[in-house]
Amino acid sequence: MKELLLATRNRKKLLELKRLLRGLNIRILSLDRFKGFPDVKEDKDTFRENAIKKSTEISKRTNMLVISDDSGLEVQSLSNAPGVKSARYAGASQNDDKNIAKLLKTMKRFKGKERKACFRTSICLSRYGKVIKVVSGRVDGKIAEQSSGASGFGYDPVFIPRNFEKTFALMSPKEKDRISHRAVALNKAKGVILEYFRRYPL
Repeated sequence: MKELLLATRNRKKLLELKRLLRGLNIRILSLDRFKGFPDVKEDKDTFRENAIKKSTEISKRTNMLVISDDSGLEVQSLSNAPGVKSARYAGASQNDDKNIAKLLKTMKRFKGKERKACFRTSICLSRYGKVIKVVSGRVDGKIAEQSSGASGFGYDPVFIPRNFEKTFALMSPKEKDRISHRAVALNKAKGVILEYFRRYPL
């Protein structure tokens, strides 16, 4: 079976990626399966640059095809913050509950259209330190006034996608996977992955 290495140790992100790529007959592994791989610092200014950095740095250390993503929440009224700092919005601990609490407190004075937001993601495929393809995805919505739901991760409990009345965290994985930013990006990447494995069997 073909193997794809996801450049993360985030188990929830790994499970989501496996769901989205189900049916491709590809085994998806995370960095937890390997020793000696570094934690690549996400210190770039854009999701695209961070995704490229993670993917290329890890792919220099293996012969596997490597996929990475960098995703985050952008709130229009906050000048698109937290953006690339989404995971560290409330500090370096990368604590989802603290990040959400800070966001809700910051957003307290905003109402209606002032609560517009979007999730963005950039996904990079690399091998041997070279970029094969970068794709992006986006889903628009708004910030809820309170946290709701236990599914998903990150800001899912406070993000309500457009044309819906419930947060990502109140949706089933199947519902979320139809519209999420990662789903949009991975639908673009699927054909690239399959064509790469066809041309360059690993």
